Amino acid sequence: MAYQWHQHENAAAASAALADAVAASLQQALVKQGGAVLAVSGGRSPIAFFEALSQKDLDWAKVGITLVDERIVPTTHADSNTGLVHEYLLKNKAAAATWIPVVEAGKTEAGLSPEAVVQTALKHYRQPDVLVLGMGGDGHTASLFPQAPQLDKGLDMQNSVPLLHTTPVTAPHERISMTLAAIAATPAVFLAIQGEEKKAVFDQAAAAASKDFPTGYVLNNEKVNCHVHYSN
Repeated sequence: MAYQWHQHENAAAASAALADAVAASLQQALVKQGGAVLAVSGGRSPIAFFEALSQKDLDWAKVGITLVDERIVPTTHADSNTGLVHEYLLKNKAAAATWIPVVEAGKTEAGLSPEAVVQTALKHYRQPDVLVLGMGGDGHTASLFPQAPQLDKGLDMQNSVPLLHTTPVTAPHERISMTLAAIAATPAVFLAIQGEEKKAVFDQAAAAASKDFPTGYVLNNEKVNCHVHYSN
């Protein structure tokens, strides 16, 4: 298998262990190259992880933080991952980190096309050294959704453009997402999942790379160094 499995007693233990592991990977990048970029996923699940990571002793001034994917909504919108990360991660010691925007504040209200938003995101893009993924109950990761019309492009390992616009069928909002190739180019990849329902979906995704469960393309990719952190 292309992934390593880490099982934890409960969600709090999983969040703490993930924060330790991500901090260690960031520290390795800082020592090796003098700077680091961390890409994280949104949703409500990572909040405890964000808060734990924000208190780690790192040279945060040399760390850039960005998103694996984002909903194309104003950054003040309740569903904005940008707002979530600013509230729960870019604080405490991590307040010194540099924010690398995916959706710029104030820009989506202007009625820009998703393609224009992606082009703006690409101007800011920096390849992550460390990346934290989540997984939806439909098997998506990042914003690589089953049935999305852009899924093939997002999964194309020859696609050299690291970000793309996606249109989920199983979730609201147009999105910007890192591609599979960009995920695979990240030295340290983590996947956080919780609960028996997600575990059942994970098992199907891990069995084979399938467009029904796009997470499987990460788990079964020999180029991806993926550590899975799970708790009931």
